Amino acid sequence: MYKGRIIDHELKNILSFMGFVLIEGPKAVGKTESAKQVAKTVVRLDIDENARILARTSPLTLLEGDVPLLIDEWQLAPGLWAHVKVEVDARQLPGQFILTGSSIPSDDGTRDTGAGRVGRLKIRPMTLFETGHSKGTISLAGLFSHETPSARDPGLSVRDIAERICIGGWPAFQSLEVNKARAAMKSYLFEIAGLDVQRVSGIRFNKNNVLKVLKSLARNVGTKASDSTIAKDAGSSGNPLDRKVTASYLEALERVMVTENSPAWTPQLRSRARINSSETRYFIDPALAAAASAASPSTLLAGQIKLLGFYFENLVVRDLRVYMQAFGGEVKQYRDETGLEVDIILETLDNAWAAIEVKLGVDQVDGAAASLLKFREKIDTIASGEPVFMAIVTATGPAYVREDGIYVIPIGVLGP
Repeated sequence: MYKGRIIDHELKNILSFMGFVLIEGPKAVGKTESAKQVAKTVVRLDIDENARILARTSPLTLLEGDVPLLIDEWQLAPGLWAHVKVEVDARQLPGQFILTGSSIPSDDGTRDTGAGRVGRLKIRPMTLFETGHSKGTISLAGLFSHETPSARDPGLSVRDIAERICIGGWPAFQSLEVNKARAAMKSYLFEIAGLDVQRVSGIRFNKNNVLKVLKSLARNVGTKASDSTIAKDAGSSGNPLDRKVTASYLEALERVMVTENSPAWTPQLRSRARINSSETRYFIDPALAAAASAASPSTLLAGQIKLLGFYFENLVVRDLRVYMQAFGGEVKQYRDETGLEVDIILETLDNAWAAIEVKLGVDQVDGAAASLLKFREKIDTIASGEPVFMAIVTATGPAYVREDGIYVIPIGVLGP
């Protein structure tokens, strides 16, 4: 039975005024099922050889059918893009086609064409709200409308959080117990390393080296580790991987949407401090990091609590990306040359913004609040505007407003 996704409303809305929609997301994330909820004709290029033949020999025939017409895994026949665009121009009607893809073609011509015709949607693994593990009583959209957060402890424990990190947000894994989900995620990662990164790049990669890079990325979640740092960390002692080869692995992992880094937020500052403009490294879902590092809830809770904190940060980033996309916003991060950093900056289409620190333990709240207040003093709010709110997202506890005005919100009550 299909379980509703936040993207469902976005998809229907875009189809109401754009000629076609491109849905991109990692393999098995639910692109096809979400699209099928509104599609009247379905073409599966991934499993239908006849459809692939038609895509090459008679693409206009493939585009016949009741609309919206879904073309699943369109990147297997990238020439279709031009034909879809021409057909949309000829019909002059909204809601004609839905294209889904789990990788970005190397010769991606979609980025510079389709303006005014195509709406783009990124679908990510399910959030805690979508899987039913967050009550969603505090709305992110509501916070940007100046609603004051207040809620009881939702009842999630740190162990519950560790389990959700290891299971991840893939729809097919939601009914699995944690060790079976971990085994499924391990197989998923092996398939990515062995097949998908080579397919999108056209280069024959060393699978074991790709897995080493994934393991290094898992150790560097939430950091600005450079390509050279990843190459050194992934290699053996005194024998780092080649930096350029490592960079090609990282690019391929981004194109199959296994990783999704956070760009830097660059406001005007009152001081002369320089902002670090490099991206912060994240997986699109923390379960990929847990699988790459062979972590289980027990190992994370026993001897890897610091790593659990970084994976929790990745989980919060994942959920906030989905919630922000629902109203056109972005998730960024801040760090300057003094070392002052903010885990998450939320920025809306009209440049309203909020600052968020992520802390696994409630004993870290005071320190996080002090850091946020120090950060706010650095921002030139005349140029960048005042933050709509500043908050600390925790794993457990109630939601409330501190005396200094900073919100404390457990992830188990946060929703779109």
